[in-house]
Amino acid sequence: MIGLLRGEVAFRRADHVVLICGGVGYRAAVSSETLHHVPAVGEQATLHTHLIVRDDALSLYGFHSEGERELFLMLLSVQSVGPKVALAVLSGGSPQELLAAIAGGDAARFQAVPGIGKRTAERIIVELREKAQVGEDTELAGPIHASRKDTPRLLAREGLVELGYTSAEAEQLLKGAEGQSAEALITEALRGARAA
Repeated sequence: MIGLLRGEVAFRRADHVVLICGGVGYRAAVSSETLHHVPAVGEQATLHTHLIVRDDALSLYGFHSEGERELFLMLLSVQSVGPKVALAVLSGGSPQELLAAIAGGDAARFQAVPGIGKRTAERIIVELREKAQVGEDTELAGPIHASRKDTPRLLAREGLVELGYTSAEAEQLLKGAEGQSAEALITEALRGARAA
């Protein structure tokens, strides 16, 4: 099993990166969340990885953190969630934000992900809620078990919904927004909406 890659970035694409490790180029599918942390071509990078072996393919998935990989594996345990859908979910925010959404029962956040309908979103919440609320002594949880109200991005999304946007529209507006508080995120999201 390939558990970790450390090497020079050869390629950065929207859905994968290639790292040269010991003269071999390893292609790993990544979420947009992980891609934000991958440095420029020619620089050194480290990815936590998970290898999926099938009869017709070996598929390698890369993650910025151990926590993101653990969340990926949790998502794969849910019926109807395959690797591509799991990566799409991970592209929607940090592992902490996503686990807070699961713990808070925020199914609408997962319905906004392409390939996930209402039933699958609810299944993710039901099957993973207990794991999302595990104690602080585990590496995955840390402060993540806190209620979804504690997450600025979730608060910003709820604020946009109260302003009349649908959950999917709010999610889209917040995609490129950056800020430390819900207010800053909303301001940037609205500025982006006006520019569009």
